[in-house]
Amino acid sequence: MKLSDVGLDVVKTPRLVKLIAFAFLSISTIFLFNHFSDSFYLPSLRFPVSSSSSNVTEAIQQTNITSVAVSPSPPPRPRLKISPPPLPPTVVRTGIVDENGAMSDSFEIGGFDPDSVDELKSVTGNSSAGEKEASEVGFRIEKFSFCDKTKTDYIPCLNNEEEIQRLNKTDRGENYERHCPKKSLDCLIPPPDGYKKPIPWPQSRDKVWFSNVPHTRLVEDKGGQNWIRVEKDKFVFPGGGTQFIHGADQYLDQISKMIPGITFGTRTRVALDIGCGVASFGAFLMQRNTTTLSVAPKDVHENQIQFALERGVPAMVAVFATRRLLYPSQSFEMIHCSRCRINWTRDDGILLLEVNRMLRAGGYFVWAAQPVYKHEDNLQEQWKEMLDLTNRICWELIKKEGYIAVWRKPLNNSCYVSREVGTKPPLCRPDDDPDDVWYVDMKPCIARLPDNGYGANVSTWPARLHDPPERLQSIQMDAYISRKEIMKAESRFWFEVVESYVRVFRWKEFKLRNVLDMKAGFGGFAAALNDLGLDCWVMNVVPVSGFNTLPVIYDRGLIGAMHDWCEPFDTYPRTYDLIHAAFLFSVEKKRCNITHIMLEMDRMLRPGGRAYIRDSLSLMDQLQQIGKAIGWTPTVHDTGEGPHASVRILICDKRM
Repeated sequence: MKLSDVGLDVVKTPRLVKLIAFAFLSISTIFLFNHFSDSFYLPSLRFPVSSSSSNVTEAIQQTNITSVAVSPSPPPRPRLKISPPPLPPTVVRTGIVDENGAMSDSFEIGGFDPDSVDELKSVTGNSSAGEKEASEVGFRIEKFSFCDKTKTDYIPCLNNEEEIQRLNKTDRGENYERHCPKKSLDCLIPPPDGYKKPIPWPQSRDKVWFSNVPHTRLVEDKGGQNWIRVEKDKFVFPGGGTQFIHGADQYLDQISKMIPGITFGTRTRVALDIGCGVASFGAFLMQRNTTTLSVAPKDVHENQIQFALERGVPAMVAVFATRRLLYPSQSFEMIHCSRCRINWTRDDGILLLEVNRMLRAGGYFVWAAQPVYKHEDNLQEQWKEMLDLTNRICWELIKKEGYIAVWRKPLNNSCYVSREVGTKPPLCRPDDDPDDVWYVDMKPCIARLPDNGYGANVSTWPARLHDPPERLQSIQMDAYISRKEIMKAESRFWFEVVESYVRVFRWKEFKLRNVLDMKAGFGGFAAALNDLGLDCWVMNVVPVSGFNTLPVIYDRGLIGAMHDWCEPFDTYPRTYDLIHAAFLFSVEKKRCNITHIMLEMDRMLRPGGRAYIRDSLSLMDQLQQIGKAIGWTPTVHDTGEGPHASVRILICDKRM
């Protein structure tokens, strides 16, 4: 056998073929491993991620690969860093939904809000014990002490003697206007010694506790005019006034006979009484279904408004000096001045022009004063000046009888524009907003009436309470077409809420009389109190930080005022039985000090009164801590939406 044949036979043996095949397979495996080691590594597989293979990537990442045996092991190679997938595009915010459910594009994006973080933690339960403790410490506040007894009747912006002494002049009453102190109140106003729970309405119309308003100056000055007298431990109000010593009822009967069209309680629903004394005029108009806001300055008879409020009559400290009063144009169907000691013709009639601004088109100005009926030369000269001024501002003298004169304001601008050229006072500029009142000076011009007649054609009472007024369309707010629906929805909401308050918290047993709504909107809260038969009145405050809805409030037959809650309100301590604040703090916390607002609430709240605060869950701990520091008894309640809602109700009792 040849050697070549032997070699060929060996090559053809099965064992050699298997060895060659195994060697080839091993070499191929090592080559492939080295080639693909840049794309994956051991012991866990990591594939490059792309948007087109995300599902595959997730499946691979879920695979549990523990080990792969390879022999022999190649030397380790450096692992390449894989870039993460690109971030999704940033979402652009174009609007938010406010607490009323309306879309708004007015919002700010800034640093994180600690309140929001705290709320998120409370919902998710992710806050640690240390974080919770720190949060509670952040809300803790020292208990407030009482102020000095000299501040028993303190009104911060009207008792700022330091600022008043700096005034260059006071001949126009500047010293009776607002001059707020730079330092906010940091103590609790003490009640007078012997303070008692106020006598409830309607008994309070005729008598109040002497110890609650222990001031006798008015008794000494006006006792002979049937205003007020002292009987044992009470002040008694016979119902008289300087010009109606025989009683307000007889006086109102006389006015009704003089002006048959005035129809108290239907056409005339809202009135203003200037220089009101102890507010007997407004007190007796209440029984004729007419709400009268009584105003007077804090002057030598400084406690007249305090007596009015203690009696349960709508009243507010206000003065005719240099600034507009805090009420919108066309607010009142009747404005009354009985011996109010105001010179209406001074400075070209600027004070009467302010009356004209607030008087509704077609409304009445009733003036009972000595120039009307006395014949002394100086008084007759004042009467002639008054006739000349009222003629130039297009008021019609309806009736002069005895000591009363009554004028009527025109329904439109036709008389104004038909006057002789150069007649003074002129019409105000078209861009002057007659509803702009917060720290705005009086204007020596005639406020224009809307060309569309808005404000002149309100419904009669009680229909006007729920009829959407025409001026609703002129309010500067986000909505336009849906405004009527928004107002009706607000009324339905507050009716349901107040009905639950009355039923669950027994409000009818509470004997509410003086009520403050700190953020009134369209006045739905006040309307609900009326619809549910609670015999009370509501001061509807519209904050300067929101839409000016005051014209709508007055068109509905309610009363109110403009205010900035970063400053104190122009009323006496112990004014209100109930203070209502809905979604106020969540709005004002960025502008105002929440503690200062609550201290102001305490100043205005009567001992035995209550505060109802409806607001965001994130604020409740802080508000509750402040309430405890003030000395209230605060309790947090769920709303009708249940325990998982983002809103809570904080009910605070101010104990006697």
